[in-house]
Amino acid sequence: MPPSSHTPRSAPSDALVSFDNVTKRYGDLVVLDELQIDVAPGEKVAIIGPSGSGKSTLLRLLMTLEPPTDGVIWVDGEPLWHLRKGDALVPANDKHLHQMRMKIGMVFQSFNLFPHMTVLRNVTEAPIHVLGMKKAEAEAEARELLQMVGLEDKIGAYPGQLSGGQQQRVGIARALALQPKVMLFDEPTSALDPELVGEVLGVIRQLAQQGNITMLLVTHEMRFAREIADRVAFFDKGKIVEAGPPEEIFTEPKQERTRKFLKAVLEAG
Repeated sequence: MPPSSHTPRSAPSDALVSFDNVTKRYGDLVVLDELQIDVAPGEKVAIIGPSGSGKSTLLRLLMTLEPPTDGVIWVDGEPLWHLRKGDALVPANDKHLHQMRMKIGMVFQSFNLFPHMTVLRNVTEAPIHVLGMKKAEAEAEARELLQMVGLEDKIGAYPGQLSGGQQQRVGIARALALQPKVMLFDEPTSALDPELVGEVLGVIRQLAQQGNITMLLVTHEMRFAREIADRVAFFDKGKIVEAGPPEEIFTEPKQERTRKFLKAVLEAG
């Protein structure tokens, strides 16, 4: 990743997450096109749009799974993929990326649990080895989180003994165990059978209602996005076509592209 090619602004004082002219290319394919978005502490942002519009790529850049081609991402006042060097920003080293990664939790489409570990150990592994938490403390917190997601009776089970919905709820507990500042959800119900979707959405709804954690949710569940989000951002071709409060976006979208997308999705649903 090259140094930022434009003069970076300081991190916005009122944003926990900020994308400053962020571009992501794969060869000639532009997946994110000079993206600008700020997310305030505690804000819940639902990201909607057609497949290939850049939604999941945004989350992958935030999770440090892939670097941006250009631009700067800020998290909690610090550049994510860069280090300050005088007045310039230079590519970050592994130590910085590791420190920044600890501020971000992600729930993937696929459950990504360790199949050879019990539910309890899946949730305690990172707090013990990444945060340096004592085993007893990590297990106590894991039990509280598993109770929150309704799985306190499954602590000794292995992922293969759980339904898809139960595995995804373990995934949510595991992400929360690192005490992140921001939680990312990448279509967390897309791999589930329809009858299991509700139990996972219920846990995310409960988390959203607590109010103190910042959330970015990529979802095709439009009614759920309308219910829990403070703001909805509609993506198309790597850009935000329109963003605003859920009632505005879903009831009176200003852009024809947004109207066309929502009509197609809501009619199909």
